[in-house]
Amino acid sequence: MARKRSKHPTELELEILKILWAESPKTVRAVREAMANEGRELAHTSLITTLNVMFEKGFVKRKPAKEGRGYEFSPKLTREAASKGMVGDLIDRMFEGSASAMMLSLLENEQLDSEDHAALRRAIAQHRKGDRS
Repeated sequence: MARKRSKHPTELELEILKILWAESPKTVRAVREAMANEGRELAHTSLITTLNVMFEKGFVKRKPAKEGRGYEFSPKLTREAASKGMVGDLIDRMFEGSASAMMLSLLENEQLDSEDHAALRRAIAQHRKGDRS
């Protein structure tokens, strides 16, 4: 039985989106080259399949390529929307809907340095003031 399609980008889809957020539109070949430059080799047909699934999910849009056959792809899903959705999903699944439990987990994370802690404190203070910029 096929597994249910995620409403959030998979790891591979997120890699592709990051490439498209940096610069788009891109052809399949250009996406594949960018991925290879980052150490991720992917068969051309696998990438086409993934991009078509992403199109069906509404993560990317496509238009006919200016030269040759195929399409040029651009992100339809913004970085902010992807982040908000994935973080919300993490809060729901891992922290039983408690954003404060997730924040406490972040604060206890050993990978955060003093600059990270200061940035989190500033963000919380701005949020309290209603300034979400």
